[in-house]
Amino acid sequence: MSRDLSQADHADRVRSVALSRSAAAQSSLAASWARSLKTYGLEPDTPGGSDARLEQGEILQRRDAFGRILATSAPVMDRLFASLGLAGCSVFLSDTDGVVIDHRMPDNDGAMLRAAGLCEGGVWSEEVQGTNGIGTCIVEERAVTIFRDQHFHDRNTVMTCMGAPVFDEHGALVAVLDVSSCKNDLTQPFATLIAQTVSDAARQIEADHFQSAFAGRRILRGAGDGQKGAVLLAVDKDDLVIGATRAARTIYGLGQDSRITPRPAGDLFGDSELRGVGLESAERRELRRAIARANGNMAAAARALGISRATLYRRMDQLGLSRD
Repeated sequence: MSRDLSQADHADRVRSVALSRSAAAQSSLAASWARSLKTYGLEPDTPGGSDARLEQGEILQRRDAFGRILATSAPVMDRLFASLGLAGCSVFLSDTDGVVIDHRMPDNDGAMLRAAGLCEGGVWSEEVQGTNGIGTCIVEERAVTIFRDQHFHDRNTVMTCMGAPVFDEHGALVAVLDVSSCKNDLTQPFATLIAQTVSDAARQIEADHFQSAFAGRRILRGAGDGQKGAVLLAVDKDDLVIGATRAARTIYGLGQDSRITPRPAGDLFGDSELRGVGLESAERRELRRAIARANGNMAAAARALGISRATLYRRMDQLGLSRD
């Protein structure tokens, strides 16, 4: 679509594409336009979208309910704004209802976004605003870039919005991180670069949140990290996986239920056979770990294991471990 379309032309184009029988098959954008028009009953030229804003009391309630994710996202949003704010970009964090609960906005360049209702307390669900960087990201649970006249509503075509999903420690969508700009000189290639930065920041929030949720547990980073999100596993003292990020659940077949059934980390990484299974293998590993922690001091290793040094030597001999 041309960026020079008038608002009337934009509305006509959106209706034409959305009402097409092949809308869903054309592209994800066309499918979103079709949802906006036919499922939510929106019109692309209806005024009043900036009025969709919550009262301050409800905003505070939502911020309180957001809890740890709000705290872990703040430093990431600060860094993102520090790198993009001078270019006229604003940073937003919304909940899964599309309500903006935190933001970073330039004093001057944020005026148009505020006028459009893209500010704290603004409701940017797809059901309310039609196709947009926050609401469409929520529906599709993937990173999206909505460039100017790709927005459903003509009133939002002054903006380019790049949203990325944030998933909680159970793999469920918990928030959307969005960077938006009204800059006329923002090109699509540059928007693509910004979108990648937003996705990286969203993964950082997800990783920080996961590590905070499983504080005190050993955190393992799995293969494929960075492709579909942070691939992190939380492991307990018995080497059982007790938590996994959304991407890790997909890669290792752990399912997307809120709680996962604990499984040996070695089974997931495919090294159980190399490490050996059974009581003797487990005992051999424990003895070797105790000796390593004691820097080879057998008396200290025996005390840590709660056995005598003679018993330690006897078990080492039985398990084929060298005393050197």
